[in-house]
Amino acid sequence: MTVVTSVNVNGIRAAAKKGFLEWLAATEADVICLQEVRSEPAQLPAELKDLTGWHAVWAPAEAKGRAGVAVLSRQAPERTTIGFGSNEFDNSGRYAEIDLPGLTVASLYLPSGEVGTPRQEEKERFMAEFLVHLATLRTRAAEEGREVVVCGDWNIAHRPEDLKNWKANQKSAGFLPEERAWLGRVFDEVGYVDVVRAMHPDRTGPYTWWSYRGRAFDNDSGWRIDLIVCTKGLADRAVEAYVERPASHAERWSDHAPVTTAFDRT
Repeated sequence: MTVVTSVNVNGIRAAAKKGFLEWLAATEADVICLQEVRSEPAQLPAELKDLTGWHAVWAPAEAKGRAGVAVLSRQAPERTTIGFGSNEFDNSGRYAEIDLPGLTVASLYLPSGEVGTPRQEEKERFMAEFLVHLATLRTRAAEEGREVVVCGDWNIAHRPEDLKNWKANQKSAGFLPEERAWLGRVFDEVGYVDVVRAMHPDRTGPYTWWSYRGRAFDNDSGWRIDLIVCTKGLADRAVEAYVERPASHAERWSDHAPVTTAFDRT
């Protein structure tokens, strides 16, 4: 069994003080993809710099205190890559990729966007470039006889079942028609599979992000924007896929919850 987990930590130094390290010590994951790390490796406290039993690839953002992704693996990577060949985005702390035997794992933090602002235009440029990369990555992996899994905060809810208040958010970044259509292309044209949705096709959620404002978590008024997306060959080997939702608001160490999928190795 290969277990893959993805989680937006909402600042890893803050998360470490709230329970992330305890979660890390208990997890059965073989690979963990982190987003919104918001720290350079040199800024990490000792307990995060020396993660015994893990090989860590950090991709901090050029802009201090922003974004940042990482991939932690119990097995040493055969290859590591920061960015996806983008002049604009390779230093923005939004993508890191490793090769393990027969498997490429990537951590993605797609821009959140904001309607009517340059941030939304940035998101659209990222999406356009990243779609090309996803297609190239899939082709290369097929030629090399490997599978691909891209884990992360995609910042798009694909279907009405993926957010509680979908009717009120049809003009909001993260649920715009053009964003949803783009994610549809990732699945329908490029051939990737949203594993959690594939294994739970008819249920609402499971949500992965809840605002800290109001009682969103207590009311389960969330969004499913953290996705584990993989090639079909790997998706066919998925045996379990779930969100590690904390039992209570007080036990949260991020506004996101980990998403975990277990794949059969055979």
